[in-house]
Amino acid sequence: QVQLVESGGGLVQAGDSLRLSCTASGRFSSYAMGWFRRAPGKEREFVAAVSSIGSRTSYEDSVKGRFTISRDNARNTVYLQMNSLKPEDKAVYLCAAGAYNRIRIDATGDYWGQGTQVTVSP
Repeated sequence: QVQLVESGGGLVQAGDSLRLSCTASGRFSSYAMGWFRRAPGKEREFVAAVSSIGSRTSYEDSVKGRFTISRDNARNTVYLQMNSLKPEDKAVYLCAAGAYNRIRIDATGDYWGQGTQVTVSP
């Protein structure tokens, strides 16, 4: 069992940066981790994934070059560094724990956090 709590969201202007954190309890280092987002009126979409030891990463095309996922297994935390934010990045961002390919290909995970709101003004 893994419990996940996201933090770091907020209101920023276009071009600004934010770093989201997701802190886990349980067997964090056994799982790949992913970030997803759910924008108003849209389905949840995959954003980024990192393997259990951090050796592999994967990104959705629209965030490549702007977002970076990383993890610190000693701190049971996964991060999403978001640079050059755009208004279309506005969404609730959720982290998930699960198998790497299920996260990045099937866009699903085994355990989910509640999410943190990111709002980007023009």
